[in-house]
Amino acid sequence: MAFTRLYERLSGMGPAWLAGAIAAGPATISALVAAGVGYGYDLLWVVVLSAPAGFVALLLAARLGTATERGIVRIVEDRLGKWWAWLLVVDTVIVAGVAQLLIMKGLADVSTSLFGLTPPVWGVLWAVVLAVGLAGGGYRVAEIGAKVVVSAVVLVFVATLVVVPPNPAAAAAGLVPTTPPGAAVTVAGVLGGAVHITLVTMHTYTMRAREWGSDDYGLARFDAGASMLAAFGLYSLSIFLVVAGALGGRDVAPQATAAAAALEPVAGSAAVTLFLVGILGAAVSTLGGNTVVPPFLLADKLGWGTTVDDGRYRALLAGTALVSAAGAFVGGNFIPLLVQALALGLVGTPFVLALVLYLLYDVPGEPPSRLLTGSGVILLGVTGVTAANSVRDTAATLTDGLAPIPAFVTLFAVVLGLATLALLVLFVREWAAEWGRADRTAG
Repeated sequence: MAFTRLYERLSGMGPAWLAGAIAAGPATISALVAAGVGYGYDLLWVVVLSAPAGFVALLLAARLGTATERGIVRIVEDRLGKWWAWLLVVDTVIVAGVAQLLIMKGLADVSTSLFGLTPPVWGVLWAVVLAVGLAGGGYRVAEIGAKVVVSAVVLVFVATLVVVPPNPAAAAAGLVPTTPPGAAVTVAGVLGGAVHITLVTMHTYTMRAREWGSDDYGLARFDAGASMLAAFGLYSLSIFLVVAGALGGRDVAPQATAAAAALEPVAGSAAVTLFLVGILGAAVSTLGGNTVVPPFLLADKLGWGTTVDDGRYRALLAGTALVSAAGAFVGGNFIPLLVQALALGLVGTPFVLALVLYLLYDVPGEPPSRLLTGSGVILLGVTGVTAANSVRDTAATLTDGLAPIPAFVTLFAVVLGLATLALLVLFVREWAAEWGRADRTAG
């Protein structure tokens, strides 16, 4: 009976693995490379923290999705009003849009390194493939192939970790939470790879797509644990430990060719090609999921259908894919750019976490457990402080003049910070009222 139950749970998994596939993308690889190359083992603590943090974030989203059987935008509009719903949509579209452009930049650069031509040409080609595949429903084959490639590369990192084990003393010292000077954005990038607004919002919709209700929350919890705690945890830890052990403290730039050198003990002369193929596979896999998020939320807000059967949604989906070609025209090294994209995503994440916590106590039905509530509040605090530190370092560059990007990040953080504080006040009221009723009932 125990084996049968385990088989049923394994065969029923799915939604959290989609979130995990997006999380295990080129941006997360870039953040792990930047952390390992730039700071050695010093940031091991945030790598270890990221998987449990992502697990809690998915649990909160799954709890809301299974309890309401609706997507988060519609719930927000019903319980808080249309302006709160629009703020959520705009937050998600900005964060996912920036990530879309920079992931496409990475994909185009890697394609040029592997196959020739130029990044703009590859950007246009990949955007067309993405648009036709998603709008026509045939993209699934490419995405499955990409996930196979990423899995193979992760296995090579694990094998490298076995062949060249980490320094135990240095790794143990890295478990002490410290943020070296200049590392705030990198810390936000590593944490943002697992706790991201696109993952939280999307997970409420995948619950609905699977038709999972309150009785399926146990399966959703198992699904999230296997995906984020186990698979994503192994993925991020193995990449970081290999890169930190091989390149940490050696004063090398966090570039793809440098990171690939860490795989030479196992892959030999094929290390660079293998690493670039892994980045390509991760980018293809992540772009498929990331492209869907902004059109999905926007269509839900406008009352459109959220499948390709609705021509308006299909056009919005194809348009989002085609616009992403502009990312190939962005200059610079894609690894630090992707780290900054994840840091921006983390800035937008405390707001959605506060929304989910509030809604879990506002919607009808049984409230979440105190353990899940407490974990969610702690996660909200950790992401808020980490994002604030990242914004502080970014805003420091404004002293040299009103640079457009730091100014935008600062304004974005201020608006969402004020909205998050307002939600926290509402949440505390709902939480106090709910547990007051529970205590009176028990008495």
